[in-house]
Amino acid sequence: MDIYGILEKVRTEKPLVHHLTNWVTIYDCANIVKVLGASPVMAHAREESGDMASLASSLVLNIGTLTPEFIESMKIAARAANKKGIPIVLDVCGAGATKLRDEKSFELLDQVKIDVIKGNTSEIARISGENVQTKGVDSVEVEKNLIELAEHLAEQRNSIVVITGKEDIVADKTRHFIVKNGHEMMAHVVGTGCMAASIIGAFSAVHKDLAEAAAGALSVYGIAAELAASESRGPATFKEKLFDNIYRLDRETIEKLQRIG
Repeated sequence: MDIYGILEKVRTEKPLVHHLTNWVTIYDCANIVKVLGASPVMAHAREESGDMASLASSLVLNIGTLTPEFIESMKIAARAANKKGIPIVLDVCGAGATKLRDEKSFELLDQVKIDVIKGNTSEIARISGENVQTKGVDSVEVEKNLIELAEHLAEQRNSIVVITGKEDIVADKTRHFIVKNGHEMMAHVVGTGCMAASIIGAFSAVHKDLAEAAAGALSVYGIAAELAASESRGPATFKEKLFDNIYRLDRETIEKLQRIG
């Protein structure tokens, strides 16, 4: 997999990545897409979400700060994206925590075509039908084979499934990738999961093999995190260095540090 080749394509094509995302992390999601080399837009109003999706190269949905009205905007944007044939990434942020999050996650999955379903271990377990409860938006331990869980959901929903964690899992119906890049400091900064979905959205906009796009995106993100951690003194400087290192990534660094199994 030529990960740098995908990143270079993002930087060259500068795809428009439309977000209907988490209000807590929206600024960071916009920034991470921008420093990666793509173009972010955050259009949430029902009156324009579909129009904006029809202009975009990919769509990222995140239910972190959902309301029923916001979900309706997501559906409008997703239908426009489906009509155009651009990929949709859904971050099921907090699925398993409340009845509303579960209901709205399943509504989206049932009513529009989602190309990439992304979440932590307990979020994906809940979307797969397991009886688990997420701790707010933080993962809880799931006593299941995670690769099998991801592959089952991928087949069930005809989607790529991404489980983020100490090692990230990317699966479709017939294969899986294990991404071993990353650093524990990511767990100490709010929004790293949301930013991961945004990077996947940017990679998916330019690379048709969405499993490769997701795995490559997570590897690039994880490499930048490893470099940032080596230069930082704590969570605040880590976040600053994370943006810098994503912006500076080159082929030599990626090929030396990427760890995808």
